[in-house]
Amino acid sequence: MATVDVRGVPGQRRLTRDEERPGPAGAGRALAWTLMVTGAAGVLAAWVITLDKFKLLEDPGFQPGCSLNPVVSCGNIMKSAQASVFGFPNPMLGLVTYAAVVAVGAGLLAGARYRGWFWLGLNAGMLFGVGFCTWLMHQSLYEIHALCLWCCLAWTATVVMFWYVTAHNVRTGVLPAPAAVRAFFGDFAFAPPVLHLGIIGMLILTRWWDFWTS
Repeated sequence: MATVDVRGVPGQRRLTRDEERPGPAGAGRALAWTLMVTGAAGVLAAWVITLDKFKLLEDPGFQPGCSLNPVVSCGNIMKSAQASVFGFPNPMLGLVTYAAVVAVGAGLLAGARYRGWFWLGLNAGMLFGVGFCTWLMHQSLYEIHALCLWCCLAWTATVVMFWYVTAHNVRTGVLPAPAAVRAFFGDFAFAPPVLHLGIIGMLILTRWWDFWTS
């Protein structure tokens, strides 16, 4: 097994490569609750949209409760091709993935510790989720020309969970980063999700500015 010299430190033995690697890492109650709350919000949004989608399939004239006006129109979103990208309603995917996030958060709250590969996999899955939500947002604003409030809840949940897991991974060394970046995520972990959601809010506001101000 390869070893590493610890030079200039009296009384210290040589460390193995395996000992250098960070072991399983847990997380504080704040991250655990963040994952549980955002995951639950995602499950709620996916559940409501799934039920309304099934009702819409049974009755093409059905109007979802969140279809409030020409802009906030969940029905137009559900009828679009983008609502079934993988051949089945998108929210069915959300039911599984958001529920998994709730389970991870509950495990952390109970004291679970996950290895680096698990945290990286969780981060990668959330990165895919943010990318997918970003694409859906673009389609909603500029192709379908309608907005779904439940979708907005899912977008918000995904953005928040992604940035807080990323911050955790940077702080714990799972994601290599310079000291300045680690310090930033240690002190200002809230800033990236706030900025991200602010940009989304501004895009929604400016896209239908005339409607909101009329």
